[in-house]
Amino acid sequence: MLELRSITAGYLRNAPVVREVSLTVAPGESVGLLGPSGCGKSTLARVAALLHRPDSGTVVLDGEPVRHWRHRAPRALRTAFGVVFQQARLSADPRLPLTDLIAEPLRATGRGKEIPDRVAELTPVVGLTPDLLTRRPHEVSDGQLQRACLARALVLRPRLLVCDEMTAMLDASTAAALVSAVEDYRASSGAALLAVGHDRTLLGRWCDRTVDWDSLAA
Repeated sequence: MLELRSITAGYLRNAPVVREVSLTVAPGESVGLLGPSGCGKSTLARVAALLHRPDSGTVVLDGEPVRHWRHRAPRALRTAFGVVFQQARLSADPRLPLTDLIAEPLRATGRGKEIPDRVAELTPVVGLTPDLLTRRPHEVSDGQLQRACLARALVLRPRLLVCDEMTAMLDASTAAALVSAVEDYRASSGAALLAVGHDRTLLGRWCDRTVDWDSLAA
């Protein structure tokens, strides 16, 4: 269970972009967070994934309040989340071939021995062909790079996925393929999902329930 209780957060002192927002994602549930660009939903998603410390409020995971963020959070908490961002090129190290991009979380957690098997397992799941794995981000399309970023998010087998506008910059067929890959993973693992977006139709079809930002920020 992920609970966000009265979260206020922002990036400048005394200028929060999220004010007193609460949201709950139950185990195995998929929740869509719907709102226009710039409303603060991506900031809330980063708070939910322990990537941004809120100014006030509490994040509760499985009944325990979270007390540390980013690299200071215990490994068991950090690895519980898989995150896919909207702009793959901003979230990918341009120096790394796709194999190393996907494997980043395994190396960071001392599980390097799992890399060959796990990368080989995930490559077809996200729709990548083996010949793409040696290429760097500038040598692949936006869709191919986002597929690799999804594989990176899945590589540690997270139990909560946060997809922040994951499909916003993709063509319809690639977007559908990535949503399908997420749902296949959730069906096999029981993972929960927080999907952030501005497409009401997509979130309505994808998620168990959709929450409108205006109802949270009221």
